[in-house]
Amino acid sequence: MSIIAIDAMGGDHAPEEVIKGVVEAKKNGLKSAIALVGIESEIKRFQEMISPFNDIEIVNADDVFEMDAKPSTVLRRRDCSLYKAADLVKQGKADALVSAGSTGGLLAVATFVVGRIKGIPRPTIATPIPSKRGTTIFLDSGANLECKIENYVSFAKMGMALQKMNGLSRPKVGLLNVGTEEDKGTEAVKEALKALEENIPDNFEGFVEGRDITIGEVDVVVTDGWSGNIALKSMEGLGKLINSILKDSILSGGLFLKLGYLLLRPVFDSLRKKTDSRNTGGAYILGVNAPVVKAHGNSDALAFSNALRVAERGITEKLVQNTIDLIN
Repeated sequence: MSIIAIDAMGGDHAPEEVIKGVVEAKKNGLKSAIALVGIESEIKRFQEMISPFNDIEIVNADDVFEMDAKPSTVLRRRDCSLYKAADLVKQGKADALVSAGSTGGLLAVATFVVGRIKGIPRPTIATPIPSKRGTTIFLDSGANLECKIENYVSFAKMGMALQKMNGLSRPKVGLLNVGTEEDKGTEAVKEALKALEENIPDNFEGFVEGRDITIGEVDVVVTDGWSGNIALKSMEGLGKLINSILKDSILSGGLFLKLGYLLLRPVFDSLRKKTDSRNTGGAYILGVNAPVVKAHGNSDALAFSNALRVAERGITEKLVQNTIDLIN
């Protein structure tokens, strides 16, 4: 049986929502055993919820890595829940790691404790973005603010491995730029274009623009972490704006508008479900020796439950081996 190590103290609503998420996931068929790593006295406040399951273990950690702590310091705080959860994976006592805590801290333990896959210079955060044609894997979403040319190539291959796990036999890759013409963009992006053309000629479609991420013209969009994080946060903000405008318009409208909303409610519910990040669960940190999933910092039980589903799928679908096969 596979085991998922969880940083039970990570996130805005830990440990309560984390534990509720674990319970919800187990009730919905999660097969993996769970190692809840955190302050034991805090976790045991929810013992009544945990006790029906005999495959949930509590691993004590006396320290909590704060969301605003400097990421590099996590490697010196070996008794914090984040480090100890990663160390379980390193020791082979767990098969995957999930945390809703500090992104930088999780990236640090994923890279230096879980360890990088040989041949991959830098791990990357791969965010699944809903698109008109399914899901676009967008990377890097913020792990590497500046990238070398070799990073773009490895990011592309890791994104392809993830989409192959999702059932695509020949995932198409695009490189994010300010235009699709080959003479546009910075010199670094132009060099990355040539490198991708040489290394993945059968999958590479050339430059794409920001709008193509959600249109779904390609299955993987590659960029540096600086541009990627800005684009990702912009999309999140736009989604919230649209939801707010729709809600305010309906509430301030007349009777006929409200009746129209009731008739269209299934459409709005479908839209909400497709764009709700809680249903995605989390993003893989690719390029390390086990599935590592970053759940959103404000994850509730539903979001964390889905993050566990993502982690278990990374184990069962052999995400790491798929990545190794493509890199080598």
